[in-house]
Formats: sequence, C-alpha cells, structure tokens
Amino acid sequence: MISVEEATRLVTATVRSLSVEYLSLGLAAGRILREDLRADRDFPPFNRVAMDGIALQFAGLAAGQTEFRIESIQFAGQPPVPVQDVEAAVEIMTGAALPPNLDTVIRYEDLTFRTDAIGQRWATVQVPAPHAGHNVHARAADRQQGDLLVPAGTRLEPAEMAVAATIGAATVAVSRRPRLAVVSTGDELVPITQQPQAHQIRRSNALMLQAAAWQAGAEAEAFHFDDDPAALRQGLPALLVGYDAVILSGGVSKGKADLLPETLRELGVEQRFHEVGQRPGKPFWFGEQPGGAVVFALPGNPVSTFVNFYRYARPWLLAAQQPEGADFAATTLGGPVPAVLTEDVAFKPRITHFKLVSLAPGPNGHLLATPERAGGSGDMASLLTSSGFLELPPEPEVFPAGAVLPLWRFR
Repeated sequence: MISVEEATRLVTATVRSLSVEYLSLGLAAGRILREDLRADRDFPPFNRVAMDGIALQFAGLAAGQTEFRIESIQFAGQPPVPVQDVEAAVEIMTGAALPPNLDTVIRYEDLTFRTDAIGQRWATVQVPAPHAGHNVHARAADRQQGDLLVPAGTRLEPAEMAVAATIGAATVAVSRRPRLAVVSTGDELVPITQQPQAHQIRRSNALMLQAAAWQAGAEAEAFHFDDDPAALRQGLPALLVGYDAVILSGGVSKGKADLLPETLRELGVEQRFHEVGQRPGKPFWFGEQPGGAVVFALPGNPVSTFVNFYRYARPWLLAAQQPEGADFAATTLGGPVPAVLTEDVAFKPRITHFKLVSLAPGPNGHLLATPERAGGSGDMASLLTSSGFLELPPEPEVFPAGAVLPLWRFR
C-alpha cells in the first residue's frame, strides 16, 4: 500500500500533452489554448470617446471659454474629421474616435444647449473638465500592439473569447479533447431505464463519471461488463488502445468477483500501484498500457468512485490538455485550495482521509468547511449536500476546529 503523495506522483508521471487541433473560434469555447494570442494593434486602437457629449480643445477651457459652437456631430464607427475652427466643438458619442485636433470630452450632464436665430447650436460648459484628456480612453492605454494577451495553456472562457475575437483570431490552436472510456463492472448493475430487482442497482456510477469527465473537457463514452473474465478479456483490449484513458468502477478489491487487477495485467497493462493509504478508495488500482491508455480502476462504491475521480483522474485530464512542459500543480485548475475546518474531526487510522464538507464564506476571505454526515462510501446522497472534500493527512488523530487543510472542490 502506498501513500496518497506517492500515488499522485505516479499518476502525474503518466501525463502526456494531447495533440493540437485548429478550430474556428466559435467552436473553441472551453478548450485549452496552445498558442499565445498577442495584440494585433493598440488597445484601444484610437483615442476613444468614453462619454456622450462634446469634444473640444482643453486650451479653450483653460483660457476661460465656456460656450462652444457645435461644428458637426460624430457617431461611433465614423472616421474622425478635424474641426475647422479650433474654438468650436464636435457633438460626439461614446465609442467614437476623437477628432485629431481635439483632446477633451465634456459629458451631456455637464452641458446646456441653445440654438441661435440662424439655427446654429451652441453648448455651454457648466462643469469644466479638470484636465486635458478628460473622458478620453487614450490610444494604447490598455495594451500595445504585440503585447501578450492570452498565453498558451489558458482555458478559453468568455473573456478570452472576446479578446480573441477582438484581435481577429478566427481560428485558434487548442488541445484536442481527451478521449475517455468509462467502464462500469458488476452483475448487480442494470441500465438506468430498467426497473431493478431488490438485489440490483442501476448503473449510476458510469453516468456520474461521464458528467464529471465532460466538465473536465473530455469526451467520455460509457461501457459495461458483467463479472465475467471472458467478457473482460474480450472487451477491454479495444478500449486500452482506442482511448487516452480508461476509468473503471468496481471489481478492484479482494472479493472473488474482483477480477480487474489480474485481467488488466493479463492484457499487458503495466501496474503502477494497487491500494492507496486513503479512505475512501483504498483499493484504487492504476496502470498504463504501453503505447495506449492510462487506466484508473476505482472502487465501485459511489463516494469512493467520485472522490478518487476528483482527486486523481480529473487533474490528469486537465493536465493532459496543457502544453508540453507545463507545471502540473499550477495548471490543473482542479487542485486543492485552503479551507478552515469549522469543528473537530477525529480519525484514528494512520491513512489519508477524504472528508466530505459543505462550504461557506468566512471572515477575511477564508473558506469555511463543515463536515457533512455520510453513511460511508456507499452513501451517494451525501454528495448532494457537499461541495468538496478535505484531505486530512495521516499523522494526527484529531483535527481541531480552525485547522487549515487542503480542499478539493467539486462544486
């Protein structure tokens, strides 16, 4: 039996960056970028008007001028035209490019207007601008042409999508999605559409793992095998070479129907470890098919399956989508964050304990973690009231309220 730290190291060692594919930007949301995106021009690319009002020369205001003749009107999207009379003003709208010989904008709220006898409009400044450039978003104030905007390894979320569109990145290089086979095993499992008999249960773990894998950016396909050595030997080989990872649920403990460890070894999967000093999920088996998939064989109790996926498989899936050489711990986005325990927890076995908790904001920005009641690793319903699990190290037997511990979030 190995430690959680050693299991993490062995899982991490199998991470290989997935290949790159090129997608239309509109199809790339949620993908991991595999190229740097740089500014193709200044941000903003011109002196941008930040308020509806009038544009004028600040020198006139500074000299005491308060009334300005409106020489023209300009909307966003129209090319800027210099004023003929530098003592005049342009009525101008937010987003427009500032005329080149004007430098300041006075908003409508600080103006009054009149029309003289020949139909000429005039604006009187009620609240003068404090300085030149007032209400002007200056060219290159945010970023300069060539600046790095979105580095490779970033997930394309809505803000990144907007920036990519702004710089004209119509096609982007992204990681392809991990291909994942989710396999449930066991004679007691029936399809979710079937009414189970008293001794049977529906195949909920497979659907749970598919949903969790999709959230991690993977494509997941579900399979099922009964506790039949011949069926396992016949069905598993295609999965071991046709997918990036195979996640199995059930059949990895010491019972007479726990056939997976021996079967996987017979099929050429190289075992990296079997059994981890942790609860839940001690029977966890992990291996790698040479030239094929990594294999996460998880205990079948639903909380064990769930916790082990988020502790080991999800970080692997996220890390595999990162560029080669990226730091695993810094880029998984599924790693732990600190949280404060709200009540004492006693746990005697000298192994790592994954404790389900609900979460609430605390003072000074701390995250408060309150242990949830759970009826063991088979209590699937306990996941409904939990938002993550604390990782309690094996050394102490009592973890006092106020202790700061690693939290793995799944909400």
